[in-house]
Amino acid sequence: MTNPVRHLPLLALIAGFAAITPANAQNFSLLPDLFQQQEQQTLSYAPEDEVVQEEQVYEVPPHLKRRIVNYQTNEAPGTIVVDTANTYLYLVLGGGRAMRYGIGVGRDGFSWSGMQKIADKKEWPDWRPPAEMIARQPYLPRFVAGGTHNPLGARALYLGNTQYRIHGTNQPRTIGQRVSSGCIRMTNEDVADLYERVQVGTKVVVLAGANRAEADNGNTRRADAIAAANLPANARPAAQLQGPSVIRASDLN
Repeated sequence: MTNPVRHLPLLALIAGFAAITPANAQNFSLLPDLFQQQEQQTLSYAPEDEVVQEEQVYEVPPHLKRRIVNYQTNEAPGTIVVDTANTYLYLVLGGGRAMRYGIGVGRDGFSWSGMQKIADKKEWPDWRPPAEMIARQPYLPRFVAGGTHNPLGARALYLGNTQYRIHGTNQPRTIGQRVSSGCIRMTNEDVADLYERVQVGTKVVVLAGANRAEADNGNTRRADAIAAANLPANARPAAQLQGPSVIRASDLN
């Protein structure tokens, strides 16, 4: 005959689960919530000069929007010229014209100048912070897969064998600012446009911060101010590029 005493612990456990009310049952959801909060907190970490996805749509100022301008240079058509001082990037078209993009550049102490060539191109690139950045910010992940939360944004153009890149950003409000560790950042829409126009091997000239580029015969700033004054109040924001699914904390190494 079965000894009922031996089964008392099991019966007590079953009775305990049966006695849980819906209100008490909610307490058992706290455990997965804690894991979810921890994952969100991990995703919230971002380096001081690299940022994650913008929460709200941001309209860049008119003078930083992509446009064709007058631009006199001795560089051959197809060359990229980065005007660090004025936070512009020019793609030389020839005939005294260039496609001009607004950019974000290196903050104080991290700007540079010189000539490089595009060594590689990647769509929705992975991000591996260099050792120097990790030394400054040891909390950074060692690897972030490409996607909408990746600091490199939608596209990346790798400059020579350096650690510098021309890349997108998920925080367009930093365009026109000096915030990076030396990389050149563009809006995702603009870097996607540039990506399609240039090839591996393209010459990239980065001007020193003291240089001032002459565009639109000196009338660009005035034209931008007029354009800003005439923008309709209900101007539509730029379309947002859609990338791979959002990275999870479990994907961070």
